[in-house]
Amino acid sequence: MNAWQQFTLTHVALQDWRSGSYLHRSIVGILRSWRQSSLLIQWADQIAAVLLSLIFVLAPFVSSILVGLLLVACGGFWLLVTLTDIRDQAKLTSVHLLVLLYWGIATVATAASPVKSAAFVGWTKLTLYLLMFALAARVLRSPRIRAWMIAIYLHVALLVSVYGLRQWFFGATALATWVDPESPLSKTTRVYSYLGNPNLLAGYLLPAIAFSAMAIFAWRGWIPKALALTMLLVNMACLILTFSRGGWIGLLALVVTLLVLLVYWLSIQLPPFWRMWSLPILLVGMLSVLILAILFVEPVRDRVLSIFAGRGDSSNNFRINVWLAVIDMIRDRPILGIGPGNTAFNRIYPLYQQPKYTALSAYSVLLEIAVETGLIGLFCFVWLVIVMLSQGLTQLQRLRQHNHREGFWLMAAIAIVVGMLAHGTVDTVWYRPEVSTLWWLTVALIAGYLNASVSEPNPGNSTVATQ
Repeated sequence: MNAWQQFTLTHVALQDWRSGSYLHRSIVGILRSWRQSSLLIQWADQIAAVLLSLIFVLAPFVSSILVGLLLVACGGFWLLVTLTDIRDQAKLTSVHLLVLLYWGIATVATAASPVKSAAFVGWTKLTLYLLMFALAARVLRSPRIRAWMIAIYLHVALLVSVYGLRQWFFGATALATWVDPESPLSKTTRVYSYLGNPNLLAGYLLPAIAFSAMAIFAWRGWIPKALALTMLLVNMACLILTFSRGGWIGLLALVVTLLVLLVYWLSIQLPPFWRMWSLPILLVGMLSVLILAILFVEPVRDRVLSIFAGRGDSSNNFRINVWLAVIDMIRDRPILGIGPGNTAFNRIYPLYQQPKYTALSAYSVLLEIAVETGLIGLFCFVWLVIVMLSQGLTQLQRLRQHNHREGFWLMAAIAIVVGMLAHGTVDTVWYRPEVSTLWWLTVALIAGYLNASVSEPNPGNSTVATQ
């Protein structure tokens, strides 16, 4: 086992750890005698899928408080299932271990925070998200439930996107100052649909674009495929019309990743010429479309050029000033940070902010993680991402060898991780429940594949209820 395999926990012996762990033996399955007589537990996976589905059905339309109550329900149900579980079925992956490690670091950061009560609020929210991840990772091992969850989210996202396009055609009142009043875009409609913020809407739609693109290949029948293509076009159009520069960066990273993975997947079936040249042709074609849009579509040109305007753009200038203040915060507490959550951030940031540059977050996910949990937490998060991508690609290779249709969803999940990280470099919308739940769903999706068996292709289970 080489150094890279050790770093990515490729061959970590989780089975041995489970059998030798006192904590695992003393918690998992202590109520399993109740399992056989309980109708509730016998339908545990289906009930968990319903609870998770409710989150993704309601998240764009309801308050964060209701989403929080659903997360509490998911956490409580996961605890019940774990206490009644059969030990051999309580499967863990390297992703689980690193998520647990990150939670442990956040817990220590909370205990060491200069504003402990505020940090505890953020720690509670993080814990709820991670409990949702644990429940989702359990049930997403099932191809049928996995396909059902993705289909649910795609149909809700389609509704959100359609309403966003309606705002573009009929107009929408800006709920905040999203663009520089002196910019040529000051009169341009930026759609926000039911989410109330175009940047948040862009973050919400990134996973929908990846899943709908792969649904074209994964769903069977011309009607489901036509529906998937419609979803893809509507979601992409709506995201573009948010005029969210961070969303556009995330979209570009996501599309490039999908193209690379898709060409890799299909290369076995391609003739030698297309095996070599299909990816360059696709990338050049995408780049040509992007250049033509910049040259001939004035709002797109103005928005793209504003990315490179430095402090000449008010949004850029605002973010730069916030980043500089956040870097000072990290410099003063580099090891464990100030504790998790925006409540702790709002208590400490005013001590560092430059005049007139108030902020609710660091406007960069990596800076946010560093300021909340220190460089230790940032290292753990980066480690988690590397392990997810490395082991996800390894599993994708196995699925490709068997031509297993489930590989399309895994490609989508890998592209979502890349796209959301690219968006997150310049924004922190994924801390909002509408986006954060999608991030942890994607992490759980990848973790679910790490325990899946791919010895035999089973495409029948990879289709969705829309067939």
